[in-house]
Amino acid sequence: MKPDEWVTGQITLSVNGTPLEMQMTVPTKPVKPQKMLPVFQQMANSFVGLGVDAVTSSGKTVSCKAGCGACCRQTVPLAEIEAYQIAELVENLPEPRRIEIKKRFEKACEHFQKKGWFERFQNCAGLTENARKKIIADYFFEGIACPFLDDEACSIHQQRPLACREYLVTSEAEYCGSFSAEKIKTVGLPVKPSESLRKVGQLQELIPINFIPLVVALEWVNKHPEEFAEKTGEQWMADFFSSLTEGEISEE
Repeated sequence: MKPDEWVTGQITLSVNGTPLEMQMTVPTKPVKPQKMLPVFQQMANSFVGLGVDAVTSSGKTVSCKAGCGACCRQTVPLAEIEAYQIAELVENLPEPRRIEIKKRFEKACEHFQKKGWFERFQNCAGLTENARKKIIADYFFEGIACPFLDDEACSIHQQRPLACREYLVTSEAEYCGSFSAEKIKTVGLPVKPSESLRKVGQLQELIPINFIPLVVALEWVNKHPEEFAEKTGEQWMADFFSSLTEGEISEE
């Protein structure tokens, strides 16, 4: 896009009483919401930064780092927008990398299909919260790595989903490997942009849980051709903030 097709503005938020200023550059012309993902990712990074600052000030440190990919075996929740972004990212990979990544997706889906995990996931609407958590935990214990994990490091770190950005821990890495909920100490966030993003531009009714597991992103996109509306960057931001401000946050 040309320089005159972008507008930059300053946003000031109050998050649980803590001021947060962000400078955002968004398109002035109508675009698909996928074009806004870099902006939403930047916002997520800012909120995560607040959480990291809070734990640092209390004397703790974030233990997550490249080479520790335990969390990359979890059910990564995607918004619809992110599913299309992931599919586009894969299609734009050079060969033979594209074929390799697609095979990883296919192999992972086949594994969980045989285990009956997808059926359990789709039929958990009437289950208790603990029962749903068990289904998510069972996914982890299968030990299937994210298709983008190479040598225990994320190969799409700059484009990784918002949920991945938000998941940080201060506890020892070994606890993540055992998925020990009692011992894992996550970095608390005042709001989670990943949850707000799921409502932006949403077209499909995702049942029973309002997200798309990353491992099925390519298959899901193939079944649901993209039909997003086009809006200006400011309109997409308004939609995002409308969802975000349902939490403990206010615009100034």
